[in-house]
Amino acid sequence: MNPLDPWYLENVVCPIDRTELHFDDQCLVSEYGRRYPVVDGLPVLLVSDEKQTIGLAHASIECAQRQSEGESCQLYVESLGISEQEKEELVRLSQDNTIALDPVVMMLIGATCGNAYKQLIGNRSLSQYPIPIISLNPSKQGSRLLDIGCSWGRWSIAAAKKGFSVVGIDPSLGAIMAARRITKELNLDVKYLVADGRFPPFRDQQFELVYSYSVLQHFAKGDVRRTLAEIGRVLVPGGIAKVQMATKWGFRSIQQQARRGFREPKDFEVRYWTISELKSTFAELIGETHVAADCYFGLGWQWSDFRYMTRKHRLVLIASEVLRRLSDVIPAMRMAADSVFCIAVR
Repeated sequence: MNPLDPWYLENVVCPIDRTELHFDDQCLVSEYGRRYPVVDGLPVLLVSDEKQTIGLAHASIECAQRQSEGESCQLYVESLGISEQEKEELVRLSQDNTIALDPVVMMLIGATCGNAYKQLIGNRSLSQYPIPIISLNPSKQGSRLLDIGCSWGRWSIAAAKKGFSVVGIDPSLGAIMAARRITKELNLDVKYLVADGRFPPFRDQQFELVYSYSVLQHFAKGDVRRTLAEIGRVLVPGGIAKVQMATKWGFRSIQQQARRGFREPKDFEVRYWTISELKSTFAELIGETHVAADCYFGLGWQWSDFRYMTRKHRLVLIASEVLRRLSDVIPAMRMAADSVFCIAVR
């Protein structure tokens, strides 16, 4: 087992009782005896007796337990949320010394930007990671930013490049391991944890910013409220939360809701909110909130991803970006955005 970075003992607490943790060479242990496995120097701080927001969290817990018992899980493929066929392809990619990117990212990339990256899954010709431009700037060098649901680290890396001191959490052990490998490859310093946004293992008022993209939109609304309350807890006074959410009346959102018969969503399906509902919920649980358009005609479109798109997707991305910029001048246009940022000040 790799040694545990002292940073974790100095900055991480039990996600349930919030007491300090000590390391017994196998697990992190709270003052009340709660135990959390450490896999290759990486803490797995998921709350096993709570209902998980996504099924792969159970696989992460099981992988971590097996690893602590001495069984190797290799790439932790069970915790990646990919199909059996994709798992087989991942194993093949991991044995190919000619590829430039981490094989886990090559399989997870299809969920990076809505459905716009599906054609890139397993693409051996990719030579660079699709790192976006994060529209945040640190108030000072090293401002602390928590990235909730960071997956393989796309937004965490973007924030670290801007000068933030970044902590990324995600319930997927395999994705977090990939994020750690990639960050090291890019010579950046980001701390990663396997953890749940509803139970962030941090002390009160520990971060200047909290960021989350394409995560809370999948949570049941009760879990969103729970997560937002925790975001408010870990933010310093005056700290900012910037969270992407899906809206109910966007062009593509209406189509997607109609496709599933306007029934109640289940499992990890997207939940759609009205903008007024978002503003009131964020304001209640964090603080004063305003909403900005993120994109139109789908979820996840980022202008910085233009070069990775097909010709068809580039046309959609251009249209989305034009509308997004117009929405800064004509605020009423935000009502038709499919994806928005909720920006709340604690």
